[in-house]
Amino acid sequence: MTGARKRTIVWRTASGLIGLAFVWLLGVWPPPVWWRDHWPRETAMMRLRDSGGAYQPTPMARFPGVLQRMVIIGEDSRFRTHHGVDLDEIRDALRLPPNAGFVVTMRTFWRERDRVRGASTITQQLVKNLYLSPSRNPLRKVKEIVTALRMEVALPKDRILELYLNLVELGPGVWGVPAASQRYFGVAPGALSEDQAAALAATLPFPLSSNPAYRSGRMLHRRDLILARYNGVNVFIPPDEELLDSLPPAALAPPINPPVLDTLAADSLQVPAPGDTVPGDSTPDSTRDSTPHF
Repeated sequence: MTGARKRTIVWRTASGLIGLAFVWLLGVWPPPVWWRDHWPRETAMMRLRDSGGAYQPTPMARFPGVLQRMVIIGEDSRFRTHHGVDLDEIRDALRLPPNAGFVVTMRTFWRERDRVRGASTITQQLVKNLYLSPSRNPLRKVKEIVTALRMEVALPKDRILELYLNLVELGPGVWGVPAASQRYFGVAPGALSEDQAAALAATLPFPLSSNPAYRSGRMLHRRDLILARYNGVNVFIPPDEELLDSLPPAALAPPINPPVLDTLAADSLQVPAPGDTVPGDSTPDSTRDSTPHF
């Protein structure tokens, strides 16, 4: 075999592999633009949980502004200004200087990816719920980032937030804010109080192991931090691991009780004063497995 023929085979093989990688990166269905005018019957996360996709599509107008603000405060404070990936948050998690370039940030992120916790944007979380899984496989993370960037191009911010509020997991078998509002507080989203809205926002990081009906201590502490930030107090809201166990909900928490009275305001937790040390929220409780799943 001549040298020229060998080079041709190598070039064609490399081109084929690059093409396959490109197709894999973009290979989500339906494409993000589909969600501009459509609702999913169920999401990848719902299928993983085997929940049957029980949620009721609700327009953004029925979600009060206070709830939207609480969710953004707790999950993605720069949601309105980033383009799907919050490089500033990633730099903070990696302890990089604010002026670190994109290439440096991404290279460090890949090398130190096990250190990054809680840097996923609302857009990334929506992508994971719609298309992917809670796996911490780094290749899966790359696909999440690429799809999040595509989603930001295809959809306006309000539509991304609308989908997220309708589809996000808020407890075993509880999908979306409308279902969570009824399950935990017996009210529609538009009737949520500030405390109740903050409680739902505080449930988002660990919906299976910490919610208003089950082991609520972690949720209550985070709720108070969100309320403090909402009211202008300069407190630190610690990031949380995005890792979700692959165990079925029944193995993580008992079934949720019927709607409970809102007794959250009666708890004894206090909002830390500015400058106080705030305990982290990332220590797994006894229902969670901290080993990454690939």
